Amino acid sequence: LEVLGNHFAQLVVPFFLFAPQPLASAAAGMIIFTQLWLVASGNFAWLNWMAIVLAFAAVSDPVAHAVLPFLPLERDSQEGSRGSPPYWLAVTLTATLLLVVLSYWPLRNLFSKGQLMNASFNRWQLVNTYGAFGTVTRQRVEIVVEGTLDEELEDSADWREYAFKGKPGDVRRLPRQWAPYHLRLDWLMWFLPLRTVHEEWFYAFLAKLLEADPRTLRLLRADPFDGEPPRWVRVKSYLYRFATRAEFRETGERWVRMPLGEAIPPLSLRRTPGRRQ
Repeated sequence: LEVLGNHFAQLVVPFFLFAPQPLASAAAGMIIFTQLWLVASGNFAWLNWMAIVLAFAAVSDPVAHAVLPFLPLERDSQEGSRGSPPYWLAVTLTATLLLVVLSYWPLRNLFSKGQLMNASFNRWQLVNTYGAFGTVTRQRVEIVVEGTLDEELEDSADWREYAFKGKPGDVRRLPRQWAPYHLRLDWLMWFLPLRTVHEEWFYAFLAKLLEADPRTLRLLRADPFDGEPPRWVRVKSYLYRFATRAEFRETGERWVRMPLGEAIPPLSLRRTPGRRQ
C-alpha cells in the first residue's frame, strides 16, 4: 500500500501542479508531505529538498500564508489576481515552446529500446535525461577501507577497519538516521562500487588516511589508530544483506556480509597513484 501511494504521489500528482488553484496547492501539499516522509525515513540527502522546493512553487500565496502565517500576504493576493502583464505571458509562452521543441529527443529516448540515462541532448544541456536512481541494484556492495601499522605485508599483519558515520561497516551496528544532514563522504562511498573504485578523489582520500590528516579523520566515526599514521591501507569489497530475524537472534549481527575480494591492493604513501613524490 505504501509503494502504491508513493507511486501515485510521484507519478500522477505532479501533473496537477499545472492545474488551477486551489488544486495546484493541494497537489503541492501532497508532494511536500510525501517528501518529508522520505526525509524522516531515509537518507536521500538533497534529493527530497529539491522536490520540496519545486512543489512549493505551485502553492498560492493565500494557502502559503494560511499554513505559514509569518509569510507576508500581498494585497493583490487578498483582492484577487489582476493577471500577468502581456510581456510576461509572451516570455513564458516562448520559453515553453522552446522546451517543447527541445524535448523531442529526450521523449524519443524515453520510449527507445536502448534508453540512455543521465545523458544530455544538446550542447547547452537545456534538456536531458537524469535520475539519481535511474537503475536500482538488487544487491548491496560496500567498500571497506582497512589500515595496518605493520611494516611488512605478511599474513599475520593486523589490519583494522575504518568506521564511517553512516555507511554500513560493523555488522553489529544499527543503521543510523542522518537526514536531513548530508554525509557527503558516505554518500560518495555508497556510489563508489556502482562505478569504479579507481577515482581520483578516492585515492586522495586514501593518501590522507596514510597521513592521518586530522580534518579527514573527523569525517569518520572512528580512527582505529588514534591519530597514528598507518603504514599501509587497502580496500576490500563485501556483499551486504540484512540478517534475518533468526540470524540476528543467534549472532546479534544486523548485517551478513560476504567478501568479494580486494578492490585496491595495499598502498603506502610512496605507492599511492596520482600522488606527487
